[in-house]
Amino acid sequence: MKILFTFPGQGSQSPGMLQRLPGTELAQAREVLGHEVETLDSADALRHTRAVQLCLLIAGVAWARELARRGVAADIVSGLSIGAYPAAVIAGALDFTDALTLVALRGDLMEQAYPQGYGLTAIMGLTLPQVEALLQGSGAYIANLNAETQIVIAGSDEAMASVGQKAQAAGASKVKRLDVSVPSHCELLAAPAQKLAQAFARVKVNRPGCAYLSGSTGRVLWQPEKIADDLAMNMARTVRWQEAVIAANEREARLAIEMPPGGVLTCLTRQAQWEGEALSLERSGVDVALHLARRLKA
Repeated sequence: MKILFTFPGQGSQSPGMLQRLPGTELAQAREVLGHEVETLDSADALRHTRAVQLCLLIAGVAWARELARRGVAADIVSGLSIGAYPAAVIAGALDFTDALTLVALRGDLMEQAYPQGYGLTAIMGLTLPQVEALLQGSGAYIANLNAETQIVIAGSDEAMASVGQKAQAAGASKVKRLDVSVPSHCELLAAPAQKLAQAFARVKVNRPGCAYLSGSTGRVLWQPEKIADDLAMNMARTVRWQEAVIAANEREARLAIEMPPGGVLTCLTRQAQWEGEALSLERSGVDVALHLARRLKA
């Protein structure tokens, strides 16, 4: 039986999330990013995509490495959107220093492309065909397929609001504007993704030491060039989280540990035909994760 580490995407961030991190990752980030790190997790900074994504990278790597120091290593890693970057670092495919530089650029490219008036909205209670019908002619796009009836759309505020109203009229149980300020995971970000791909050409990506499971394709990737493509282009590709979880389950992963912050992926994992245990490290604590991991491997 295997252990899956999952890494959340934007929307899970909160002010102060880098306080009391284990390990030396924050100090390493300071060497790369300078004084920016001092206020990176402030409420003001977290209004910007660059800061949010850097915080999620640093926190994810720090907590996953802490588990490794405590004897719990991942057999499979997977991240949602920006979460793919700490997943790649933990898998050994990407150096943490390179990841910091690339994520800073990623955030800048995304925010510069759409500085305001765009984002993501979650629609719960409707199926994919129902949501696709509502999107016709709206100017909004499918962004995330998180669960059978949890679908995220991307686009302008006006387009998403219009689709959201139609979704509620069609019987959606909930429509929620997410705390994300860019229209991720659709063709609106194709041009920034291509610019990021050019930056990857100057970075060494390695064959991972454990299975790197793409949140965009639901497939395990081993070849460095395919992992580089997945990381660079995932901002413009639909997130297929449900497929990724099903793939991990098929590979006999039976414990999913979500790295801080938050617990959204844990809820989504439990909805995706998951046959094992799933926990949020932030909510359940390290000791519970250690206990479940030892029991699984006994």
